[in-house]
Amino acid sequence: MKLKIICGQLEITPGRPDVNYKKIIDAIEKARSLEADILLLPEMALPGYLIGDIWEQQTFLDDCAYYAEKIVTATENICVIFGSVATEPGKLNEDGRVRKYNAAFACQNGKLLGGYQGRSFFIKTSLPNYREFDDCRHFYSLQKLCAEEGASVSEALQPLEIVIRGTSLRIGVMLCEDGWTENYHLNVPQTLADNGAQLLCNLSCSPYTLGKNRKRNRLFSAQARTAGIPLIYCNNVGIQNNGKNIFTYDGCTSAYNGDGSLVTSAPMYADTFLEFTWDTEANCIIPTCPPAELPKEPESVYRALRYGTAKFLQQCGIKRMTVGLSGGIDSAVTAVMYADILGPENVLLLNLPSRFNSAATRNSAQQLAQALGANYAVMPISESYELTVKQLEETPITHLADGSSFNLQLSGLIKENIQARDRGARVIAAASAAFGGAFSCNSNKAELAIGYATFYGDICGAMAMIGDLWKHQVYALGRYLNEVIYKREVIPEAIFNIRPSAELSDAQTVGNGGDPLVYAYHDYLLRAFIENWHKTTPADILRWYKAGTLAAELGCTQEAINEACPDAVALIADLERWWKLFAGFAVAKRIQAPPVLSLTKRAFGYDHREAQLTPYFSREYYELKEELLK
Repeated sequence: MKLKIICGQLEITPGRPDVNYKKIIDAIEKARSLEADILLLPEMALPGYLIGDIWEQQTFLDDCAYYAEKIVTATENICVIFGSVATEPGKLNEDGRVRKYNAAFACQNGKLLGGYQGRSFFIKTSLPNYREFDDCRHFYSLQKLCAEEGASVSEALQPLEIVIRGTSLRIGVMLCEDGWTENYHLNVPQTLADNGAQLLCNLSCSPYTLGKNRKRNRLFSAQARTAGIPLIYCNNVGIQNNGKNIFTYDGCTSAYNGDGSLVTSAPMYADTFLEFTWDTEANCIIPTCPPAELPKEPESVYRALRYGTAKFLQQCGIKRMTVGLSGGIDSAVTAVMYADILGPENVLLLNLPSRFNSAATRNSAQQLAQALGANYAVMPISESYELTVKQLEETPITHLADGSSFNLQLSGLIKENIQARDRGARVIAAASAAFGGAFSCNSNKAELAIGYATFYGDICGAMAMIGDLWKHQVYALGRYLNEVIYKREVIPEAIFNIRPSAELSDAQTVGNGGDPLVYAYHDYLLRAFIENWHKTTPADILRWYKAGTLAAELGCTQEAINEACPDAVALIADLERWWKLFAGFAVAKRIQAPPVLSLTKRAFGYDHREAQLTPYFSREYYELKEELLK
């Protein structure tokens, strides 16, 4: 028998079961018109996934149940399997609130099908408790339920039994993390196959991460091959957030045959159907289209940034954007991206020079604005900066207890920060309010890592679009924008060639740079602190340096290390400088930073949870340091 299966790769709106219900009903009607036998929909397709503690609102849960019932009644002549929240009145979670499950519902001809121990839904077995995921905070897992009831999880993982055209079929229903089996003692897909499943279906709400799709393809391909049966992965598109991180959901819904081959997949970020045929006798998937091509960097970065930013702006009702345009690569890429998304007529670019800004950067900023055809203005800050310095240094401070007075003395660093705040808090914020919309945060990931930004100056704005990109990725994206998207030089070549500099003092010029980071090395050093799964520490750095493997471990060149740190003394001083900032005051800045559009396997924000502590160096670090300095 040949069955038509459709995966609904829908754009899910988190926290809006009413909106998602309408999309699901439309999908059911369309799938039925296409004579589909089975419609698969993503995990948490009805409520959305990342909705914070809205899970604690009983009225929200009631609405989810209400709309789920209406979906069930709409399944005449079609089988629909969709993800939502299930509750079990009379039972409590460990927080004392009503028992909730991350669940899959299967329905056909107006009735619910199967479930665990008389329940009308299938329960997620493995709850992720890392990165941005908080499933354990809100949901009860099948493993926990089985332990509570003295049951075997392996026996509880039974396939869904459905009858289509008089034939009984057994489908193994999983939810997202159930398929990521590498670090769990229980292999859910294999257990379902061992229990008689003819087809595996993974309903997911899985956010985009650089490199994740290729890893998933390897993992799911191996699962299908080991089980010897087809596997279907149904994911959603859209954006969701946890307050500090904005995640894009790229879809990439896929089907694998029992030999492990990827036979078809949907394109990234498309709200679409993926259709194929399941030949139940040969037990294989017959595709109607080949697998969509997965883009590599920097194209994948561009697509994720553009999609995520456009959706976030739309969600917030932001139609115009103001960008401080310095003439450096970070603000250049940010400006070009916003012009690409909103149209140059809806972007205001402001160049705010002081006496420290070179003609080179001022000219580059103007050339970029001209090439884009955006709104542009030059507003020097020298006068307001000098007035602020004069007021602070010349206004006496009176100690009212004894009548004594003194004057404030401003250091060079304080004066640098005054310029940054004058640009951001005074000019850009006010201009943005008058222009309409919001203003951008141009900080890259290296700057966020060490706090190389000013409170209420440049570490502010609606979102940090490039806040999860290292400097070398920003440069690569800039090249891609010129060569592929615009097919002309909108970002002047001078911006790629000029030495990075904050241009806030005589010591910071495009001639001498003045930027404290050697990005060819420090990008990779700082990346190791946050993105390595086992969290690299200073002790690891010294151990690798001693072994002569530091470049290989970090993924940079030995030449870059030598340029930044020519010997052990320099390397240790440099390492301690950045670690003290990374683990010290930079944490406070990151806590107050705008939400970051997350792209990598660990982004600053609630994806990388931090506490404000004093920097710590381990015993091993001090032993290695002493040895290297002998």
